[in-house]
Amino acid sequence: MKEVNKEVLVDAASRLLFSMEEREYDTLLEEFKILKIQMEKIGKIEGLDEYPPMTFPFPCEVDFLREDVPSKPLSRDEALRNAGSKQDNQIKLPKVVK
Repeated sequence: MKEVNKEVLVDAASRLLFSMEEREYDTLLEEFKILKIQMEKIGKIEGLDEYPPMTFPFPCEVDFLREDVPSKPLSRDEALRNAGSKQDNQIKLPKVVK
């Protein structure tokens, strides 16, 4: 497992366009230390590999979704009719990433 240090956190924050104060990095490093200790303790549990990974801790049945029924798609003209900005028969959106 890659060691989590301040340089790793600064790099991750930079890539995610976060701005953090110095004390926040220190707090986050302490939280990662606690998480690492907890993962080591969990890793020592005997027979843990015999159980399948859990995706959700409670049984969950989804019965409120509608049936997916195919229908006729919109024509290009209908889809672009209310678009605020268009370019080359596509909807033009503002740039959101530097």
